[in-house]
This record gives sequence, C-alpha cells and structure tokens, in this order.
Amino acid sequence: MSAVTTRRKLLEQTARRVADYRDAVGGRAVAPPVDPDDLRAALGGPLADEGTDPGSVIEQLAAAVEPALVGTAGPRYFGYVIGGSLDAATAADMLATGWDQVAFNATTSPAAALVEEVAGDWLKQALGLPADASFGLVTGGQGANTVGLAAARHRVLARAGWDVEERGLTGAPRIRVVAGEERHGTVDRSLRLLGIGAGAVVPVATDPNGAVDVGALGRALEEDADTPTIVCAQAGNVNTGAFDDLTAACEAAHARGAWVHVDGAFGLWAAASPSTRHLVTGIERADSWGVDGHKWLNVPYDTGYVFCADAEAHAAAMSYTAAYLAGHGEGGIRTPGDYVPESSRRARGFATWAALRELGRQGLADLVDRCCSLARRFGVVLGQMDGVEIGNDVVLNQVLVSFGSDERTDRLVDAVQRDGTCWMGGTTWRGRRYMRISVSNWSTTEDDVNRSVGAIERLARTVP
Repeated sequence: MSAVTTRRKLLEQTARRVADYRDAVGGRAVAPPVDPDDLRAALGGPLADEGTDPGSVIEQLAAAVEPALVGTAGPRYFGYVIGGSLDAATAADMLATGWDQVAFNATTSPAAALVEEVAGDWLKQALGLPADASFGLVTGGQGANTVGLAAARHRVLARAGWDVEERGLTGAPRIRVVAGEERHGTVDRSLRLLGIGAGAVVPVATDPNGAVDVGALGRALEEDADTPTIVCAQAGNVNTGAFDDLTAACEAAHARGAWVHVDGAFGLWAAASPSTRHLVTGIERADSWGVDGHKWLNVPYDTGYVFCADAEAHAAAMSYTAAYLAGHGEGGIRTPGDYVPESSRRARGFATWAALRELGRQGLADLVDRCCSLARRFGVVLGQMDGVEIGNDVVLNQVLVSFGSDERTDRLVDAVQRDGTCWMGGTTWRGRRYMRISVSNWSTTEDDVNRSVGAIERLARTVP
C-alpha cells in the first residue's frame, strides 16, 4: 500500500471516529468516571525506542482516551460557559489542521490572512463595533484581555510622554487600573503579565447583581486623576451575567483621559441579538474589547478575539519586525501577526469564518436568544423546588442556585457531576456557595433542560 493510500485511509478513519463521537456525545455520561492510574497505564510507560505506524498510534490513543472524555461538546454540559462547536466550525477546524497553515502574514498563508480579515469584519458587524477597529484572533479571553490592556498601556503612557515599548516600565509613570470588584481573574493575570501588576487595581463596588456601581466608579476616577488610568468594564459577570453600564463608564473615563477596556468574554455576544442588545448600550464608545469565540460563537477551543478602536496603539503593542520576515502587508493583505502575541500561530480564522457563515446574523441572534430562554427556564423550574434559592437576576445565560446550606449545595453539585446526566460547576459568590449553570451550547434543547432538572430533583431527594 502506498504512503498516499495509507495516509488517506488514516484520515478517513479518523474523520469517521470524530463523526461517531459527535453523534454519540449527547447520549453519553457527560463526565464519565476515570481511573487516573488506568489511563496513565494505557497512555504511558517508557518512550519506545522504535516508532509505531500511524494507524496503530491513533487506535491506541482513541481506545484509551475516548472513555475518559468529558462531554463538553454535548447539549447538557453547563459548566464554565463552554459552547460545543458548530458542525461547520468543527469541519473547518479539521480542514485547518489538515491544511497546516501558519497564519502569521501574507507570505506564510495569504488564504489564512484573508479569511481572518473577512471574519474580523463580520465579527465587528455582529457585535456592533466600529468598522475601522483593528482586531486580532487570539487563543481566548486571557489573550484578548492581555492584548487589549497592552494597547491601553501603550496609549496611556504615550500620553504621559513615555515609550513603554522602547523603555520598558522601569522609571515609567505609575498606571492605575480602575475595575469592579467582581472582575474576572484574567484581568489581574493580564496586568501581572504586562508588568503593571495586580496591585495597580483600584477596586470599585458593585450592585447586588454584580455590575459596577456608577457613582463609585466616578468617585474612584476623581481620585488621583492625573495618573495614567485604564478602566476595565465588564460585559457579563462570570457568576451572574450582569453588565456594567458601558455608556456611563465610557463617559466618566474619557472625561478624565482614561482608556476603557471591555472584558466581554461571553457577554459581548449579547450585542448580536436585538432582544439583548440593550445590555451593551454604549459598547461602541470603548477603546478595546475582548471576547471568546469558544464560548457563545460555538467554535472549537483555542479561539478568542480582541478589537481596538486605536489601531496604532494596538499594532505598537504587538507588532515586530525581523530581517527574515518578508511579506509584511504584501499585496494589500493585512498581517494578522501584527495584532497578536504569537508568530507561529494556527489558522483559527477558518473555523470562525465557517461558524459565522453557517449561522448568519439571524442564526447568531437565535442562538443567543435560545440559550437565554433556556437559562431562564432553569431559574424558574429550579426556583420552584423546596429549599432552593436562585441567587441572581437571570439577565443572560447564567444561573446561580443554592440548595440551602453551602455544604448541601456542594454535595449536590458533586452528586450531579458524578451522576452523568448533566454537568454544572460550583462557585462562591458574595460569600455563599452556588451551583453555577451556564447555557451556551447551540445543540441544547428544552428537553435537555428538563432532563437535567429531573436529575437534580432526583438527586436532591437523596442528598442530605
């Protein structure tokens, strides 16, 4: 058998495996029990001296790993705001792997660069962002926040007469970061990575549902007003789904020369639906935005997006040159590597293009609306159970559920995860423990919600 024939057979068999798994994932236990020692034994041992033919390698990998896979792609996984990838996005990602493109510039892959250009324009249209905003496809919300805050660092220090890319931070003017006390932890980690430090954060009080108190924000900005300042606003509180008042935040910040970065990992997708767009009123007035694709757009993992109204600051913070890097801007094609931290980067734009093409504006809006409706159903039905309290105003796709004491809530979360019908995580919010339900998957139906509620009710009768 020729090498070409062998490779074709391997890839076809692998594609069938993927299709079989995706067909079956909705009927599997969402989080099957795993014996780590058995899995290590099946995968590990000493590295062999001799190689193994590719077909046997894939057979061994699949046989060992598939029984241990968590059904994050399935319709009843409600943890961590994870959406299972759409069919077109999954297939496009398989193509991206097979094509093996380096999406750095027009020389490494004009196709990958142009697909990102189109996808970026479509994303700005869907999210209501300025048409001339720069953008980059990063690995996720952490990457998006880091790039957005790097652009912010460049601009606020440039206004103070400091070139941070050339001179670094030693001796630079101090930067303060005004952010809600309910901000996501990736904001603090981005500040650490950028050398600003988490200690630069001036925490602002939030309202009962987790959105920033506008009055407190204004007072924080008035203090030490001459210091270079970045404001981090949030579109979608990680626990409650609450939104900061973006109009008020931008007005107050810009009046004092501050940069506004919006962490919208999942909540920014509210802009894609007419029924939820009011939650992000004023979004276009910010300076930078971060959002995940592998959350509500339902593309495969390793995809996020960052946008900047100040394209010059964005490129200044991220781009670099070297003698061997030919093709910068060649043929009028945008250079994706100028707007992200990675040079050797996979062509994640193919899956994004495919998802947006499959959904269209209306399909994306319907996806957002359907998930929000199902989250509200969780809140209503679970809220009718004896001893159950819904801990948040369900404004989007996040539901917090308490089953009495913190201890009982944790026991029930554990029982649900071990049961396998569905999967929800636990969280602490305002000093109390909750079951956290995130509805983000395109394939989730009302029947999936009903089955999940039924499992929770069944387990609640046995958990003390």
